[in-house]
Amino acid sequence: MEAAQRVVADHLEPTPTVTLQLRGRPVLAKLESLQITGSFKIRGALAALDAAHRDDPHGAVITSSAGNHGLGIAHASSILRVPATVVVPANASAAKVKKLRHYEIELIQFGTSYDEAQAHALELAQSRDIRYISPFNDANVIAGQATVFDEMLSQASDIEHVVVPVGGGGLVSGVLLARGAHSRHDVRVTGVQPEASAAMYHVLRGTTMSDVRHRSTIADGLAGGGDDGAVTNSLIATHEVPLVLVEEHFIRQGVREAAESNGLVLEGSAATPYAAIVRDLVDDPASRIGFIASGRNISHELFVELLTEPVN
Repeated sequence: MEAAQRVVADHLEPTPTVTLQLRGRPVLAKLESLQITGSFKIRGALAALDAAHRDDPHGAVITSSAGNHGLGIAHASSILRVPATVVVPANASAAKVKKLRHYEIELIQFGTSYDEAQAHALELAQSRDIRYISPFNDANVIAGQATVFDEMLSQASDIEHVVVPVGGGGLVSGVLLARGAHSRHDVRVTGVQPEASAAMYHVLRGTTMSDVRHRSTIADGLAGGGDDGAVTNSLIATHEVPLVLVEEHFIRQGVREAAESNGLVLEGSAATPYAAIVRDLVDDPASRIGFIASGRNISHELFVELLTEPVN
């Protein structure tokens, strides 16, 4: 974690924690949507590439991503001068793929899901004998994501409850790590997932990743599977982090409401905790609550569509 803090401090400005009004309720928001790559993922990517470079100064890396982690790896690659390959699904967010093409990386689009992209990246890592960096199941990535909540605690020491979007679990695992480092075990942590694609929720109840069924969701950064036996799975289970599922129409409304009421551009993944709080899905009405606004990388077309949808 100390190494992650150093490399993040060297290359990134802290993002602000602000107080929003969510239907009249003051709620803290850690605006990782303001990161240079548009999401918190740059933190874990910097930490992981820094560690890889220290281990092998001339080595290359490969990763799989739904988009934001790939952008983090691409940007970290340009800063630390580590050659990188990023594998994303062929149907990955067009907004994220467009940004990825601006970097001097090898970009591969493969498969129609994150799971297929990850399998291909792992095969390439083995055949090329280069280091694979998981978006979540990696100690250095988790340490990098811990700097999000490390900053949030220093900016809002009165926080009592933080709501975190969960896909593979790298961010929430980082939050748990930072909470322990600050000895703030009194801060409650709740994870949220899109109901349409909630692998972690089902796996922690005994389902294997391959048996989880996924439907389409605009929270694409949280969609798809994770890894059976991943360190994130055991961390979330050990710390008994409750997971809340958010229905798709609430996430869509969350994107719109965040823009209309608070002037925030949030992608679906970042709007998931916003929607959970607004819809009273998080059971803690009295505490000083906050959430991590994880990213802003939403296509213009989808954003306009959501802003003009009829309000139910």
